[in-house]
Amino acid sequence: MSYINFKKILSAATFAAAAFGLSFTTANAESDEKLLSTIKGRGTILIGLEATYPPFNYQDENGELVGFEVDVAKAVAERIGVNAEFVPTKWGGMLAGLETKRFDIITNQVTITEERQKKYDFTQPYTVSGIQVITREDKQADFNSPADLSGKDVGVGLGSNYEEWLTQNVPEANVSTYDDNATKLQDLLVGRLDAFLNDRLAATYLLENSGGRIVAAGEPFDKQRMGIALRKSNADLLDALNKALDELRADGTLAKISQKWFKLDATK
Repeated sequence: MSYINFKKILSAATFAAAAFGLSFTTANAESDEKLLSTIKGRGTILIGLEATYPPFNYQDENGELVGFEVDVAKAVAERIGVNAEFVPTKWGGMLAGLETKRFDIITNQVTITEERQKKYDFTQPYTVSGIQVITREDKQADFNSPADLSGKDVGVGLGSNYEEWLTQNVPEANVSTYDDNATKLQDLLVGRLDAFLNDRLAATYLLENSGGRIVAAGEPFDKQRMGIALRKSNADLLDALNKALDELRADGTLAKISQKWFKLDATK
C-alpha cells in the first residue's frame, strides 16, 4: 500500500468541507408535497452523504466522488429517470440536513432502527453488515468480544448507531465521538484511542489501505440493515425508490456493484 493511498484516507475530510459550500440548493424552499414530481421536474435527486467514508463514498486521487453508495445512488437515480446530485455533509448533521430539506434522501450506510423509523422512512435494505472492532496490531489480542471494550477508550461516529450500541451495551467504555472517520483513524494511530467501531465492510477497506498499522479484532457482531433514508409523508418517492432497488436487485446490478467494491454480495 502506498503512502499516498493512506494519506488520502486521512485527508478526505477536506473534500467534504470544500464541497459543502458548493452544494447549497433550493431544497429548503420546496414543499414535500409531491416531492417525486418536484425531483422529476428538477431533473436531479439531491443525495446526502459524507464523501469521506471509503469504500462507501469518498474522493479518489482524481478528485472524483466514488464508492459503493455513489454507484448505487446513481443507478437508483437512473431508474427513476433523473441525475444524482450529491451534497457532502458531516455525519453529525446528516439527519438534520434531511429534516431541513438540504437534500431529498440519504445514502450513507444509515442503519434502520426502530427509533429512526419513528422519524424517517426507509427503503428496503441495500446493505447488510455488522459492527467491527478496529484497533492497532499491538492491541489486537485485547479485543476478543464486545465485552472487552469495557474500560477502553473507544471512538464512534457522532450520532451513529455505533455510539448508540456502545452506550447501551458496554456503558463502562470510555466513548469519544467524531464527525469524520479520518480524525478517528488518526487518533487510533497516535494512541488516543484503544479501538474504534465501524462497519465490517468499511473495515476491510481500511485494513487493506493502512499498511498493516490497523487490524480487525474479534468477529463482527450486531447484524445491521442499511436503507435509503427519506422524510416521512413521501409515499410516491418511497415507492419509486423501492421499485428501483427491486429492479436493480432482480437484474443483478446491485450484486455486481457490491462485488466491485467488496468482492462479495453485501446486499442481502
